[in-house]
Amino acid sequence: MPEPSSPTRTLLITLTGRDRPGVTSRLFDTLARFSVEVLDIEQIVLRRRLILGVLVKAPRTTTVLRSAMETVARELEMTLELDEGSGDNRSRPEGRSHVTVLGTPLQSRGVAAIAGRIADTGANIDRIERMARYPITAIELHVSGTDPDTLREVLAREASTQGVDIAVQPAGLLRHGIRLIVMDVDSTLVQGEVIEMLAAHAGCLDEVADVTERAMRGELDFEESLRARVALLEGLDAAALDQVYADLQLTPGARTTVRVLKRLGYRFAIVSGGFTHLTDRLAADLGIDFALANELEVVDGRLTGRVLGDVVDRAGKATALRRFADDAGVPVAATIAIGDGANDLDMLAAAGFGIAFNAKPIVREQAQTSVNVPYMDAVLYLLGISREEVEAADAAAGYTTPAPPV
Repeated sequence: MPEPSSPTRTLLITLTGRDRPGVTSRLFDTLARFSVEVLDIEQIVLRRRLILGVLVKAPRTTTVLRSAMETVARELEMTLELDEGSGDNRSRPEGRSHVTVLGTPLQSRGVAAIAGRIADTGANIDRIERMARYPITAIELHVSGTDPDTLREVLAREASTQGVDIAVQPAGLLRHGIRLIVMDVDSTLVQGEVIEMLAAHAGCLDEVADVTERAMRGELDFEESLRARVALLEGLDAAALDQVYADLQLTPGARTTVRVLKRLGYRFAIVSGGFTHLTDRLAADLGIDFALANELEVVDGRLTGRVLGDVVDRAGKATALRRFADDAGVPVAATIAIGDGANDLDMLAAAGFGIAFNAKPIVREQAQTSVNVPYMDAVLYLLGISREEVEAADAAAGYTTPAPPV
């Protein structure tokens, strides 16, 4: 429809006060007597304080309507504001983003700094929503008026200064579609490094741990470092693989993340520089759709110290992500990659949305987004899913979640 040739006279009605059942219905019952056209509605509740704003086409004369609204406000013991103007809400400018802020805790000075940097780019905050209050505070800002890449660069610097995590994603339909999540395993999906757990059984933990740390920092070629570490496991009883699997600890929130997103139709993959003896079982336990890892050679019940076939290295992880996306029928732009080490960098870059999860400095510096809280389900907040929605869905399915402190 073409825009009207002359601006429409409008009236903005705002009620503020203690929230209670029936406020909204009372307001609209009154408006119905004047047959006005509703153009927009916004309503929020903070600590049982209601702010209700309604934009309507103004009648030819507003005197009687004003009087009726004043009566409603007085009877509800609320504050009324009436603002006459012309035109509907302004159209949001180009360049719209979802900005998610995670803090433990989230300090007011941090919010002030973030809002200031957004304003510096010429952008506007159109809406703010709380996604979680426990065990971390997560808020989402709907921002318009600047390029998401520019905003990401500016806010990444401020996130480091303020000690918070900030994710910037372009607004669009893609965020609401079915997506594929590809995760690293060691120190991402599970706590710790599997090869170090095996090395503890083989009596060479210190030597292996040193090489692992240097490889994850990007100081060593991953394939070379893996083969060297596996060689130290020669002769280890294969039963140690079962014991290590039994000792694995999932990252807090990992099972919740998979459970919630699987309900929404998401697909999951794990791609690991670790070993199929454990990742295949992990995939079966969690309902992961795709898995790729290295295969240890076992002869006569003992590890030979060799890896069979090609090593899943940095490039191999990115290749796997693209193949998994093709197998799942999902465009690469709709993939999310989560990892912590230098060998995850190509995968994070290839994905539509790359998340460095409690990652090494080199990874945090290069990834689109960095999450440094110890809970994997913080990823849900980046996808626009609130903790309240998660808890409600879990309760309906018979799961229980810890109650937040009072």
